[in-house]
Amino acid sequence: MLIIIAWRNIWRNRLRSIVVILSIAIGLWAGVFTMALVNGMTEQRTRGTIRTFVSHVQVHTPEYVADPDERYYIEDPLNLYAVLDTLTGVFAYSPRMRLGGMSSSPTGATGVMIYGIDPDVEQTVTDIHSRITTGSYFTSEYRNPIVVGEKLAEKLKVHERSKIVLTFQDENGDLTAGAFRIVGLFKTDNSVLDATNVFVTQESIARLYGSLRTHEVAVFATSLEESVPIREAVNQAVPDVEARYWGQISPELGYTADVLDQSLYIFVLIILLAMAFGIVNSMLMAVLERRHELGMLLCIGMSKGRIFAMIVLETVFVTSVGGPLGLAMASGSVSFFNHRGIDLSVVGEGLQSLGMATVVYPALGLTYYVNITLMVVATALIAALYPARKAISYPPAEAIRTL
Repeated sequence: MLIIIAWRNIWRNRLRSIVVILSIAIGLWAGVFTMALVNGMTEQRTRGTIRTFVSHVQVHTPEYVADPDERYYIEDPLNLYAVLDTLTGVFAYSPRMRLGGMSSSPTGATGVMIYGIDPDVEQTVTDIHSRITTGSYFTSEYRNPIVVGEKLAEKLKVHERSKIVLTFQDENGDLTAGAFRIVGLFKTDNSVLDATNVFVTQESIARLYGSLRTHEVAVFATSLEESVPIREAVNQAVPDVEARYWGQISPELGYTADVLDQSLYIFVLIILLAMAFGIVNSMLMAVLERRHELGMLLCIGMSKGRIFAMIVLETVFVTSVGGPLGLAMASGSVSFFNHRGIDLSVVGEGLQSLGMATVVYPALGLTYYVNITLMVVATALIAALYPARKAISYPPAEAIRTL
């Protein structure tokens, strides 16, 4: 009986109930969609950085981790390769020479990180080959080919087929330099990394360095979840190296992922708090309008507990209509833009400086929807307490005299 009465009561003033329901729905839609947008941007940034530069796991010597100097290299990489070949979570791996140096052109110079790679193998762990905007990915016949980012080319005022000079220390610690021909320009979602990283072949850099060495092995896993198990397995099987997963290599990525959940829930909590005040206001108005009716119910024997429950049910019903409507709107919007994307190229330069893509694909997992649903229910119950307490606080004799 209380359920039927409570349901009918919320429609006695249709306009007010519809306004409250729509305010709940729109508020939830805005909050959840914003969560999905921020979550999508963060996930894209993490995936993009891993796929383009960091990879899931990197292996160095412990000395190189403490001091990234080219003197510290993996002396027995074959033992490491044998271990990686046995791990089911490893999709591919690529050995690299990694040297800090200076790139210069007739118009300028800047510091860079030089990666000596096997282009064919490197394609299995990074997607630089698919980010080429001008030229090609090491397909020319030049003796010393190099692939650089568009930002670096802009800074040095060079273009495809231009020559730049790389200066670095050789295996004896002496400065050496060599001219490299630009065969391709790439552009990723991170303009900072585009301006500080260059890729050359291992053969060309080894000729100048004096020998071929493996400073780093980049490992690409079958999934993000395999990163930590691979790190642990390598560290246990090969004690003279140190493997680190992406969250350790780029702490800001791991930190962002950890803080994101808390920030998003705080954001939704603020929206729900505002929604709660709206619900309280609406239900208080309904209670004040029905003082005479509530007094009559008390006089004819209805217990205060039942009246309290009736007001709580009315609040829950209003929220149970607006909440699912808002979540449905949010889910539909997220699904639509997850496939189509949202073009933010108008602020693309700022986003790329933070390592974010200009086209964002909102995404939100099922866990978020479940937790938000529980938060909405809790908000409705809390918001119902004061109006319900107010409804049973009037003396029956005084309430029935109220017009």
